[in-house]
Amino acid sequence: MEKRPETPQQQESLNQSRTLQADFSWKKWKILISEKDDPESKPVYIINFPFKLIVKSAADDSTIGTGTLHPVSINAEYELHGQAIELKAQKRFKTQYTYLSHHFSDTEAPVPMHWTSSSGFKTWDFICLDQNQLPVARSLANVWAMKQIGNIEFLESKAMCDVARDEIVVTGNTLYCCMLLRCNSVPSLFGAIFSQPGHENKGKLG
Repeated sequence: MEKRPETPQQQESLNQSRTLQADFSWKKWKILISEKDDPESKPVYIINFPFKLIVKSAADDSTIGTGTLHPVSINAEYELHGQAIELKAQKRFKTQYTYLSHHFSDTEAPVPMHWTSSSGFKTWDFICLDQNQLPVARSLANVWAMKQIGNIEFLESKAMCDVARDEIVVTGNTLYCCMLLRCNSVPSLFGAIFSQPGHENKGKLG
């Protein structure tokens, strides 16, 4: 069978690194995300926190997205390129969140994406699954690291374009900070106890 020519978007994705590296800057109190496979890489994303995540493009300082956490509720919200979406917990005491995505949909209707995780004493291994439960990205976080706090690996070609990378970086880091808050906050513990997770995600979109 004759191979179909690659579109410009597909070709661009092939030229990008499949793994991003997240480094914490104590001096600037920011997370700097760069291409892991390129030792000369300058930051691609800059994340300001802790009260509200602000994800900016390092190239032009434009805001790509924001993440909002809550002191009690175990759900979170984020905004990506001006579009407000809910990151909704599906379990009380297990990392399992869903959100709605237009990019990973083959139609005009958004599809549910799923973030899940397996956690150890030192690392959190977050996996992003599509509507068919196939992995598209992985975020490995070292909760005890002082500088290199984690990597974001893109496992599927559709996750490699700029729009998808923005989505994974914003949702993945919002979830990471949400889980840090949940693990270190008594109000979040009560929020988990009295929450009603597991409902179909019909969350805010647009």
